[in-house]
Amino acid sequence: MRRVRNGDQTELSDGLGTPQARPSIGLALGGGAARGFAHIGALRTLLAKGIKPDIIAGTSIGAVVGGCYAAGYLDALENWARQLTRRRVFGYLDFNLGGSGLIGGDRLAAKLQHELGAVTFQDLSVRMSAIATEVGTGHEIWLTRGRLVDAMSASYALPGIFPPVRIGGRWLMDGALVNPLPVSAARAFGARLVIAINLNADNFGRGTIIQDHGPNADDELVRTAILSGGLRGKAERLIKRQFVGTPGRPGLSTVMIEAFQVVQDRITRSRLAGDPPDVLISPRLGRINLFDFHRADEIIALGAEATEKALEPIAEAMTNLL
Repeated sequence: MRRVRNGDQTELSDGLGTPQARPSIGLALGGGAARGFAHIGALRTLLAKGIKPDIIAGTSIGAVVGGCYAAGYLDALENWARQLTRRRVFGYLDFNLGGSGLIGGDRLAAKLQHELGAVTFQDLSVRMSAIATEVGTGHEIWLTRGRLVDAMSASYALPGIFPPVRIGGRWLMDGALVNPLPVSAARAFGARLVIAINLNADNFGRGTIIQDHGPNADDELVRTAILSGGLRGKAERLIKRQFVGTPGRPGLSTVMIEAFQVVQDRITRSRLAGDPPDVLISPRLGRINLFDFHRADEIIALGAEATEKALEPIAEAMTNLL
C-alpha cells in the first residue's frame, strides 16, 4: 500500500489502482514524564490496525515518543524503555546543583543524540511539531525546524529539574506549561481527525476544593522535628533531605513535581473544553508516578489497552469525515 496526499485527505492505494480515501489523521501526544511510555503502546495498537498518523504534535515526553516514531526509531525507544531499572534510571540523573536545573540532562541528551544523531524535522516521515515554552515571555513555541534532538530536549525541560535549551535565540522549557495536550497544533497543521492521548486523566480525587481548613495539634510537633533534626548533620545529608524529603516533610523534587502536575492538569482541562479532539484516549495511569520509568512494560500495556477501547470511536469518526 502506498500513501498519496490529496488536500486534507490521504489516499491509500492497494496497489491495484483502487484508492481508499480517509481523512488526514493527527496525533496529539500529551506530557506526563514516565507515563509517556503509554504513547508507545497506543502507537503500536493504532499501527497494527492500519491507522497511521499524517501529523504528530507532541509535548514533553509526547514529543520524544512522537519524534522517535516519525524518525523510524520507535523500536529502539521501546527496547531501551523496557530495559530500564531503578538503577539505570538513576544513572541518567546527572545532578547539577550549580545550574538552572537540578539535573544537567547531558546523559539523557547523549542517549538521544546517539540514536537520532543529526536527524532534522525535514527528514521525518510525517509532519511533526514539538511544543515548548519560552522562558521570560511564556510564549508557546511550536518547534518545526532544525535538529529533532534539540527540539525534544527543549520540550521536556521540566522547570527546575532540567535546564532550559537555547534554540533560535530563545531559551525554551517544558511545553506542558502552556499546552500539555497539543490538539490545537495537530489541527493547525491540517489534521481533519485528531486523536489525543491524555496521560493525566486518571487523577481521581485531585484538584477538589477544601472549603474549611486550619491548623491542628500535629503542626507544632512537625515544626519542632524539622528545626531540631532537619538543619543538622553533614551538607550531603541536608541536600539529600531537601531533594528527596523525609517521612514528615516533602522534598524539593516532590513539591516541584506536584506543583507542575497541578498546573498541567488544570491547563489540560481548560484547553480540552475549548478545543476537544475528535477522539480522546485516556490510559488508566493514576497509579503510575511521574518518575516510574522502570515500569515501562506495565505503562506500555496500559496505553495499548486504552487504545484498543478507542478503535471503534476512531473508525466511526473516520467514516463520518469522509
